[in-house]
Amino acid sequence: MKKAITRRLLGTTLFVGSALIATSAFAQTTTPPTPVQEEGRSTDPNAPAPQSTGDVIVTGSRIASPNITSVAPIQSTTVEQITDSGITNIQELLLENPAFGAPSLSRTNTAFLTSGTGVASVDLRNLGTSRTLVLINGRRVVSGVAGSATVDLNVIPQAFIQQIDTLTGGSSSLYGSDAVAGVVNIIYKDNFQGIEANAQYGITQRGDTPNYQANITAGGNFADDRGNMMIHFGYSNEGQLLSRERKNTQVDDLDTFWGVTGDPKDYGIPSENRFSGFAPQGRFTAGGRNFTYSPSGVLQEGFSSSVNGFNRQNFRTIAVPVERYLFAARGRYDISDNVRLITEGTYNSTRAAREIEPFPLASNGVGGIFPGVGGAVPLQTNVNGVLVRNPFVPDAIFNAATDTNGDGIRDIQFARRINEFGTRNGSTTRDFYRFVVGLEGNVFNDFRWDVSYNFGRTTETQQSNGQVNVLNFRNALSAITDSTGAIVCADANARAQGCVPINIYGAGSISPAAVRYIAADQTLQTRITQQQLQANLSGTLVDLPAGGLGVAVGAEYRRESSNENNDALTNAGLNAGNALPDTFGAFDVKEVYGEINVPLLADTTLFQQLNLRAAGRISDYSTVGTIYTWNVGGDWAPVNGLRLRSTYARSVRAPNIGELFQGPAQTFPTGIIDPCIGVTATTAGTLAANCRAAPGVAANIAANGRFVATQLDTQGISGFNSGNPNLREEKSRSFTAGAVLTAGEFGLGGLFSRLSLSVDYFNIKIDNTITAAPRAFTLTQCYEQNSAASCALITRRPTATANNSAGSIEFINAPGINGGELFTDGIDAVLNWSTPVSFVGGGTIGTRVSYTHLFRGYQVPLPGADRDNFAGEIGGAKDRFTASAFVSNNDFRLNFTGTFIGKSYEDDLSLAGYDVGRFDVSVPSRFYLDTQLTIRAGRTFEFYVGADNVLDTRAPNILSGSPFNVTGTDTAAGVYDVFGRRFYSGARLRF
Repeated sequence: MKKAITRRLLGTTLFVGSALIATSAFAQTTTPPTPVQEEGRSTDPNAPAPQSTGDVIVTGSRIASPNITSVAPIQSTTVEQITDSGITNIQELLLENPAFGAPSLSRTNTAFLTSGTGVASVDLRNLGTSRTLVLINGRRVVSGVAGSATVDLNVIPQAFIQQIDTLTGGSSSLYGSDAVAGVVNIIYKDNFQGIEANAQYGITQRGDTPNYQANITAGGNFADDRGNMMIHFGYSNEGQLLSRERKNTQVDDLDTFWGVTGDPKDYGIPSENRFSGFAPQGRFTAGGRNFTYSPSGVLQEGFSSSVNGFNRQNFRTIAVPVERYLFAARGRYDISDNVRLITEGTYNSTRAAREIEPFPLASNGVGGIFPGVGGAVPLQTNVNGVLVRNPFVPDAIFNAATDTNGDGIRDIQFARRINEFGTRNGSTTRDFYRFVVGLEGNVFNDFRWDVSYNFGRTTETQQSNGQVNVLNFRNALSAITDSTGAIVCADANARAQGCVPINIYGAGSISPAAVRYIAADQTLQTRITQQQLQANLSGTLVDLPAGGLGVAVGAEYRRESSNENNDALTNAGLNAGNALPDTFGAFDVKEVYGEINVPLLADTTLFQQLNLRAAGRISDYSTVGTIYTWNVGGDWAPVNGLRLRSTYARSVRAPNIGELFQGPAQTFPTGIIDPCIGVTATTAGTLAANCRAAPGVAANIAANGRFVATQLDTQGISGFNSGNPNLREEKSRSFTAGAVLTAGEFGLGGLFSRLSLSVDYFNIKIDNTITAAPRAFTLTQCYEQNSAASCALITRRPTATANNSAGSIEFINAPGINGGELFTDGIDAVLNWSTPVSFVGGGTIGTRVSYTHLFRGYQVPLPGADRDNFAGEIGGAKDRFTASAFVSNNDFRLNFTGTFIGKSYEDDLSLAGYDVGRFDVSVPSRFYLDTQLTIRAGRTFEFYVGADNVLDTRAPNILSGSPFNVTGTDTAAGVYDVFGRRFYSGARLRF
């Protein structure tokens, strides 16, 4: 299939490329008209200069005007930054920008997820991926993750990119829902002529995780330059990195050393003398005694994790492999002087894989195989009134076993790693289709219009292995010896259906036939579709003394749908995991918007320019009804070269399909303490009264004198997470204020003539955030605060059962609700500078610095809950910057980029009985240095070499027990570099 796709795409590329050769003289690549750049404009005069041929539309405004600027802060990522980085995926480059937080999905944190393997997302301001709107040329992109609005950046052809604008602050009035934290607008080239090709190879200093990519882009004009067509074919392959391939992640650490000593100074020191208790040879409890097997296969009593345990790290993954095939095309054709046809098309096929340790199986506890008391596994089978012993059971275990559940049959509990299955592996194929077709033109001389239809679809097929068919496993575990002396499954119906008896005692004891019988492969199929129809009209309505009165109006219709289909065993929770339902849902929205720019003063003392900007949008959702968003802002230039700007916006995020329609997914929460424990018939207070109101609790108190919950009661607490079709939209308000200094226009000459500096304050507050109430909070609200809504989520057993006490908690459900709060504020500063120099043969040197300081950042899950701060914590360092410097002429370009992540702190921790405060444990700052050297041979050929993490800066140890630990990586893998020093080289051809 892969070869067939490759042949089809390559054939298409060669066909279109041949057509372009026939119509183009392979002119030198030119840069098309681009939106006005502020922060991030190119500082290299050897780079192609932007050309402007009339009105343009900039990110942050819908008004087409030659003089329009954004009143909200924008940071632009330029072509030079992309080529200087040697990246495979633009996520890598965007994450260097301190405005972005740790991504929820990337190569280094998706190995343990049930879906989304290899997806690359971005998260502005650490406010959540769902609150960052990603656009291509101002239009939406279909999600890469079912049930969400998360765009997978794997689908972006970086050779098409002219620049990437990152807009801070709420922008829903301009772009619709989801633009709460801001907008990432990826702007494509639109007048490319010629051919550009590149190939690159990279590898780490340690000789692993190879990285390949090859791309070709061709474009040319036709029909007497009335049309332009550009196409792109790209291939990339990012290699896998396993935990055992790095020295510091080769050995399992169940705890960090400070959790043993209680001294926060010991944080980050691994405690590697204990391994997982789920061992391949098995751990068995019979009659209160523990048994296992020695490495030589001898049954012994007792179990020590340091001696008999299992090293999970030897089978885990740090970075998943991702392979991409990408084909893209973009075209325009002038039907007449005032009407242009525009088209865009993209097909991307991403293949990712994950690998983790073999499945751990237990007879009791979460995911237990046997539902009886404590997960008791019978060692005997009743055959015609006679108890027949399981012939696989060793004598020592059988003799020690007792009847623990009163059925007259000896039983045991077990925990075992199913190594005979091999590692748990999953393969994911994600196919992305998107096309845009539209018309645009001019009308009434000063107005620009456009109408377009945007269709996108993402389909995903995921296959996983290593799980267990619970029903088959129960049948296989009940074995007897038949009349011929053969060991068979006890149940005749199971035998007729191919049951193979299973021996769980000792490493490697499960036969291949038994493995085939009990194995439960998993499948997941998703399909996400997005359709958007939009029309816009903008221009100058009337000329005022201070300039033209700019307006923009438009209407949009959007429909989105998402389907997730799991296999039947997963739906029923019969693969030793929790039950996961299928999810189907759709919504549509009709919207109209308007924007106005009013020039108030111009060319006056202290008022070179003063503009007022306002916009509003009305959206009618099929789910949440009609909502309103708006913003106001302005910019003031008191003198040439200095501009002050500010915005205030009200934005929204409508609930996505998963939040609305996700079916109940079962979970078994840990650490839940029943607040009714100890309550008596005479205990006073609200809590006691509410407890006694439950019939089961009252019966328990009557029987025991006080409410008593056993260990099985605690282990038996379950619940369901689910969507909520009654959710409302999230509401936010954002405020930004800042200044932009352009030194040359300000009157500074010499070395400072090409210097620009922007400083902006941002403040974003989101109310009614969609969340799920923590289960402990639900209990508190119900029993201490008399919350009827919280009490409705709790189910207690009215009478005693075979396993559980009367009144014990059976379910605490957690549907999605509105009620949380998110807040962050801080300062961004961006500096650009360059100057010509003579010592490099008429070249240029320059620098760019982007810095962010967080003042505050926190979330409140629900009203009344404690504030959870993230500013200053791991992934939300209060100080971050990226600085780059280059020297360039016609023969070479040398670039250095440094990224700094400030000192960060752990969140509140509690491990091994020690409570550690928020600022008691810190992680030192980190600095990463990258470099690239490009050698130019005329205007046709470039050869480049580069190195990332030149200083081989190691990621800090953030080990098990930390909420920031990414399993298998021993660090916060979405925040810090996990690869170490790595090198790459490549070549580019331009004709």
